[in-house]
Amino acid sequence: MTALAPSDAPFRPSATSAVEQVPFTTRIADPGPLGLACFALTTFVLSCFNAGLLPTTVKPVVFGLALFYGGAVQVIAGVVEYVKGNAFGGLAFCSYGAFWMSFWYLSTHLDLMKTAEKADIGHAVGLFLLAWTIFTGYMFITSFRTTGALVITFGVLTLALTALTVGDLAESVTATRAGGWLGIATAALAWYTSFAGVMNATAGRPVLPVYPMKK
Repeated sequence: MTALAPSDAPFRPSATSAVEQVPFTTRIADPGPLGLACFALTTFVLSCFNAGLLPTTVKPVVFGLALFYGGAVQVIAGVVEYVKGNAFGGLAFCSYGAFWMSFWYLSTHLDLMKTAEKADIGHAVGLFLLAWTIFTGYMFITSFRTTGALVITFGVLTLALTALTVGDLAESVTATRAGGWLGIATAALAWYTSFAGVMNATAGRPVLPVYPMKK
């Protein structure tokens, strides 16, 4: 999710000014730490409810985060990743930003399914989560070309979504609770990767390791 290499797009320097001799994409700060922070914080808050640490009666506290921080801001980070030439980061941030916005819509428009059976609603949400589990699964495989920090983050996220999918499809509270705790672990890993990205960029040198994978 964090930009790992400059764009491969060719650049021919201009003699007009020093600023123009620098590719536009290299003058844009790395959006990776922002996208990861958006994902981590929103995931952490929702996972606390899934893990049973807080009652669902106050779950709407997640909705604003899902729409604005985890949703809109993360999509912006993804668009900037595309501008910088990072297809992995662009796809990840835009997709998970859309995930959070769709979660907000689903959670705030459940009245659209008020005529459905409770079990059917659970199965529909399970299908929603299953689709995102499949997406996360192939992003996990692709992450092996990025950094060790992202590999672990996507690996645990895949497990978390799998558990949540089982929880809704099988109506298993135990699986949902497990998914919540795995979600908290995912948030911690994403926060670390975000922290490492902004710390290393600010310091101008590697301070916290992210363990780049061999190409």
